[in-house]
Amino acid sequence: MQQHITDLQGTFELHNGVAMPYFGLGVYLAEDGQEVVNAVKWALDAGYRHIDTAAVYHNEEGVGRGIAESGLKREEVFLVSKVWNSDQGYESTLKAFDASLQRLGTDYLDLYLVHWPVDGKYKDTWRALEKLYAEKKVRAIGVSNFLQHHLEDLVETAETVPMVNQMEFHPYLVQQELIDFCRKHKIQYEAWSPMMQGNIFKQKEFEALADKYGRSIAQVVLRWDLQKGVVTIPKSTKKERIIANSQVFDFELSQEDMDRLDAMDKGKRFGPDPDNFDF
Repeated sequence: MQQHITDLQGTFELHNGVAMPYFGLGVYLAEDGQEVVNAVKWALDAGYRHIDTAAVYHNEEGVGRGIAESGLKREEVFLVSKVWNSDQGYESTLKAFDASLQRLGTDYLDLYLVHWPVDGKYKDTWRALEKLYAEKKVRAIGVSNFLQHHLEDLVETAETVPMVNQMEFHPYLVQQELIDFCRKHKIQYEAWSPMMQGNIFKQKEFEALADKYGRSIAQVVLRWDLQKGVVTIPKSTKKERIIANSQVFDFELSQEDMDRLDAMDKGKRFGPDPDNFDF
């Protein structure tokens, strides 16, 4: 375990000292407007303090509204967005960041990520993120979907090592070598699609573990994420699911069961391959 797992508002410390809540709400595919506003408000009301969106999700306005209507102060919420591929490059990233801030109704982000390693562009994009970080418009900067060779290439010329790498991560795609590389360089690993885009609920092997702990399959897998020191942001727009997903702090997986989940690794992706994506 990377750090002690305590409760829904617990944090991992990034290499610049910023405390990042290790459990959050993802809003990919949540419709802008009332659907995402409700999801954000339900999550914050349940105790979540980390909301993850992106420009390409087209729901930043709703996320901003949900935070504003929650009654929480802006600084109580760890807010994340990402620059999309078509906006990558130095000047265009700076413009995209300003547009995201405007849609979110805030004057800073807690974390801003490069969404995908767009060939020939991600280094200029990263320079833009370093500028935003130096100007204190964002408290931390990171990447998403960067494999080891992308990270090695980036840090060759970067002034700042990424604080976070958000990857597809679940028991069928562990990428332990990449996790170890990130840990060595103090890059916080974060999971997207921890439920294998819903496929986790169709597998008998997960049912037995869930039965053993008297938990849902989702709760067992999310607990595995946290015990591996991986930040996780399960997505849902259903109130009861948002609440249930967060109820993972009153039990612990044994080392044997952690190893069992690790051993399910098949190198199987449900999302795009970072080395072979076209969008």
